[in-house]
Amino acid sequence: MDWLLARQIRPFIRLAALASLLLNLAMLAPALYMLQVFERVFSSGSVETLIMLAVPVLVMLVLGYYMDTARARTLAAAGRHVEARLAPEALASQLLESSAGTRGESDALRDVAQLRKLLASAGVVALFDAPWVPVYLLIITVLHPLLGGIAALGAVLLFGLGVVTERVTRRRTERALAASRAAQRNADALLRNAETVVAMGMTRDALAGWQARCDEQHAAQENLAEASIRLGALARTARQLLQMTALGFGAWLVVGRQASPGIMIAATILLGRALQPVELLISGWKAMIEARSAWLRLAERAAPAHRAPLPLPAPRGRLEVDRLTYSFSAQRAPLLRGVSLTAFPGESLGLVGASASGKTTLLRLLLGMRKPQSGIVRLDGADIARWDRDSLGRAIGYLPQNVELFGGSVTANIARLQSPDPEAVIRAARLAQAHDLILRLPDGYDTEIGEGGCLLSGGQRQRIALARALYGDPRLLVLDEPNSNLDEEGDAALAAALTEIKARGVTVVIVSHRRNLISRLDRLAILRNGRIEAFGPAQLVLARLAENPKVLPFHAPEALPVSA
Repeated sequence: MDWLLARQIRPFIRLAALASLLLNLAMLAPALYMLQVFERVFSSGSVETLIMLAVPVLVMLVLGYYMDTARARTLAAAGRHVEARLAPEALASQLLESSAGTRGESDALRDVAQLRKLLASAGVVALFDAPWVPVYLLIITVLHPLLGGIAALGAVLLFGLGVVTERVTRRRTERALAASRAAQRNADALLRNAETVVAMGMTRDALAGWQARCDEQHAAQENLAEASIRLGALARTARQLLQMTALGFGAWLVVGRQASPGIMIAATILLGRALQPVELLISGWKAMIEARSAWLRLAERAAPAHRAPLPLPAPRGRLEVDRLTYSFSAQRAPLLRGVSLTAFPGESLGLVGASASGKTTLLRLLLGMRKPQSGIVRLDGADIARWDRDSLGRAIGYLPQNVELFGGSVTANIARLQSPDPEAVIRAARLAQAHDLILRLPDGYDTEIGEGGCLLSGGQRQRIALARALYGDPRLLVLDEPNSNLDEEGDAALAAALTEIKARGVTVVIVSHRRNLISRLDRLAILRNGRIEAFGPAQLVLARLAENPKVLPFHAPEALPVSA
């Protein structure tokens, strides 16, 4: 396991190795004590000798206790350190992938937890004890060559059984993990769409599909468990058989006066100690394979090291899109082709088009969440990819089409999960025309809104999300269907908010189909099949649409009229 030698946990590994050294030295004491009792105490009948032999053994056993405890605590600390170092990066990676729509099948946080769990497992403890197996075998050989040969042969047989275990369980483990992840993803999807599933009577079929995936998962896990149980039981039986064989041969040597009873007993104890790590490795091999797969997945996801971009001054909001082309993959047709747009501080730009025309994809490119195959998005003349993600985020306000709020108070949500500045929170709420709405809530700004904002209406969630987008005085505001859940009062509030936002010099980009919002914008871009059908001052574009209804992309009842 190469990750055990990773630089971040090497101090823990060294400390655990030192504890293992002292522990295994201490564990030699019982066998040597037994040898001396048979060799010296029984022959001399001296109780004083027995006591003198017992005292250092007790000291060694106390040392072994503390070293065993120290090793366990060290490995647990190594696991916490691994989680502390990898979990934030793993979650950040998943956030970026999810925002870009490229999330893979693996769950990075689950993989990190798997690594932490393994570090405290018996399998890793056995890895630290395994280097002592040759030492124990050598001592047994010194006691008697025949017993040493039996012990060495037994260790080789158990090692071979470990190799067989790895080959038998590796693919079964991977299949079981894949089936488990598939069942979990299906359950997550059902929970995300719970309202639709229940409202449309899809519960029974949804549960049947989930149960089918669970059956596949259980079958794969049972297949793996059966192999692991059989091989683990075989390893334990083999170890007992080897100890019995060594004891039997030892007794034969004692009867033939080729060895003493002390040698027989000491060799048997040492053999058990020597074979124990091999048995633990076999029983813990499944966890080792799972952790290895988790490590490989994390290594594949790891972002290449790069220097932090040079901090740029806070943007004013000049947005330029130059010949932008984007596709999900090389095998699929481009969603956007040669898109070019401009928007200036204090100006509003509307993006309009039929479904699947590329509007939301274009917004995500403007936000830097996705990378185009060609072309460039510039903010104040700088490629948006060159901006530091955190500083860029503070300069951008974003209201997605599907509003998601976090469990907690209204204040915490508006403050973007930061330590809230009360004045900034109220200023953003006033700018979003949501201050009075929030005051009408049971506890005002301190109202707990439930997980995902479930205690609020759709319109309330949308207006609070707009306040969140305006928190921190961003210079670029991107709104995707900002009035999709608003009533007449909400529409009027949004219009008033946009007027004040523009007056403050903020650049606004909006996707919408509603007449009362589109007609107030400065510029308008019509997207059709990933291309710009028309772009220019909103009134001129609307006039062209009135003259040529065939290019009209609207379908909603609130769509713009085709004639004046």
